[in-house]
Amino acid sequence: MSLLKRQESPKPRKILLINGPNLNLLGEREPTIYGATTLPQIVAQVRERATAAGFELEDFQSNYEGGLIDFIQAQRKLICGIIINPGAYTHYSIALRDCLSALDGVWVVEVHLSNVYAREEFRHHSLIAPIALGQIAGFGPFGYLLALDALIEKVSK
Repeated sequence: MSLLKRQESPKPRKILLINGPNLNLLGEREPTIYGATTLPQIVAQVRERATAAGFELEDFQSNYEGGLIDFIQAQRKLICGIIINPGAYTHYSIALRDCLSALDGVWVVEVHLSNVYAREEFRHHSLIAPIALGQIAGFGPFGYLLALDALIEKVSK
């Protein structure tokens, strides 16, 4: 019998920043709703804050549901959290919801730039929110930073 203690693997300190369809057009697409900030600008702000807190951030955007799912599944054992703006997939992608709910020990925060509850009725329902740590909506790009802070707080406990 060995007297050596089994060393546990350190918890991952990697967070995914996932953006769904049409978010690659931020800064151009409906700026009165989504603002003038581009996706690369948002990613840079979130990455800077994550790095300062000792976390690695990997970002990914796709207009394809399967691309989002493939990316999440490939990273699932390397991450502690996900910040996701699923875009339109929020309201109808059971596949994306199932992918996120299957993650073991990974926290998910859903983000929306606009206040989806002040918009069209179909935007009021999220398939992601029930399996997420929380949902942040209506704070523009600042919502991504709020999501990061919430994840860091949860992961660090």
